[in-house]
Amino acid sequence: MTLSPAVAALAAADFSGIVPHFIAAGFAVSEPAAGVVQIVGDPSRTSVLLSVGVHGDETAPIELLAQLLDVLARQPQQLAVNLMIVVGNIAAIRQARRFIDVDLNRLFCRERGLLSATAEAARADELMLSSRVFFTRAAGLRLHLDLHTAIRGSLYPTFAMIPHGIAATDRQALIALLGHAGIAAVILNRSAASTFSAYTAAQFGATSATVELGQVSALGDNDPARFAAASATLARTLRGEAAPAIPQVPLVFEVVQEIIKRSDTFRMSFDGTTPNFTALSRDAVIATDGIHAYRVGHDEEYVVFPNPAVRIGFRAALMVVRCDAPAVFGAAH
Repeated sequence: MTLSPAVAALAAADFSGIVPHFIAAGFAVSEPAAGVVQIVGDPSRTSVLLSVGVHGDETAPIELLAQLLDVLARQPQQLAVNLMIVVGNIAAIRQARRFIDVDLNRLFCRERGLLSATAEAARADELMLSSRVFFTRAAGLRLHLDLHTAIRGSLYPTFAMIPHGIAATDRQALIALLGHAGIAAVILNRSAASTFSAYTAAQFGATSATVELGQVSALGDNDPARFAAASATLARTLRGEAAPAIPQVPLVFEVVQEIIKRSDTFRMSFDGTTPNFTALSRDAVIATDGIHAYRVGHDEEYVVFPNPAVRIGFRAALMVVRCDAPAVFGAAH
């Protein structure tokens, strides 16, 4: 399929078509690293970081953001926030691969061991530094949405991960925003993580989330109708417009187990067709790793991001349970 110029440019991390419009409108624009642009006005404004392509084969967010920026650049004075755009793994996008050496979204940390020499480690350093500059000078609210698509199908095609450490009131506002965006389920992670959204939440107090907008497709093969609600919500956010009534409240889940691959003997108890949020009953074997067996510890747990092909030492799945929403979020939820 022929790509629109806007999509082709963003996939190539080329901002030359939009930058002059924002400069002409009076914004301070900088490109601190390849695939990173910062468009800044009043420091007291909300600062929004939107990242795409952290996994190179996850293309729907690139298409969504490219069209959004193309429209906004024609009326740049409507931008009501300070904006940072990140095109994550440029080399992997070019090759239509998830990554080159290792999963970039596991490297937003300082301790990387043997992975320190990988291409993705150097890229993570660039993105962490650019994020630090952007958020450090921010005087207003800080928001980071890291946009992805999932490797496999899901019983909830759109869902989001909310990292550890976000204040309860900010978390409520974030879940409301995700509801506007058509996100069907949110997962609360109570543990530290090395993802991009977890990094910005922990280091800069950003209200952050990893947002899954459906399933992996080739660039140009995505159906825009699948992420129309997300596109409209992001457009309103960037323009500082009020949101309409929430059409749905996401279901809320909480991580109760991380399934870590410890050896080459690791085996999962289901195949590659098993969708995200598949339910497993108490005592069911999730995976085996040598003599160790991972089992369901609650009456019912749901598997998310199962991927036995990850490197040893990496997370091969998350197990989540439904939360009691009022207990977690209060009456406002």
